[in-house]
Amino acid sequence: MNDNTAVTRTSEAAHREGALLPPVDVIEDARGIILYADLPGVPKEKLNLQVEDNSLIISGDLALDMPEGMEASHADVSQPRYRRVFTLSRDLDLEQASAEFANGELTLRIPKAAHAQPRRIEVRAA
Repeated sequence: MNDNTAVTRTSEAAHREGALLPPVDVIEDARGIILYADLPGVPKEKLNLQVEDNSLIISGDLALDMPEGMEASHADVSQPRYRRVFTLSRDLDLEQASAEFANGELTLRIPKAAHAQPRRIEVRAA
C-alpha cells in the first residue's frame, strides 16, 4: 500500500485481544476499494462489520463443531475469533458500501465519494 491508498492497516488491537488476523487483500482503483478477507469457519450470522469514526472493524467468531463425544488432540486454530481493524480514508463513501460473504470469503466494496472521483473537464473553444 502506498500514500494514496484509501485504507491503512492496524493489527495491534487484534493481538491484544487474542484474535486471529484474517488474511486480507485490498485493491484500490479510481472508483474505490475492494477488500477481500478470508474468514474460514465463521458463519454469516457470526460475522460483524462495523465502522467507528474512521475505522473499519471486521470480526467473526469461529464455529468449529466437534462431533459429540470427540475431543481434538491437536488444533492449529488456537483463538476462537478473527479481528482486523483498518483506518479508512475520508474519501470513501461508507453509505454506498456493500458486502458479500460466502464460503468463509468476505468481499467488501466501498466506492469513493463523489468529490474524490476523477472527473473530466470539458474544454470549450474561445
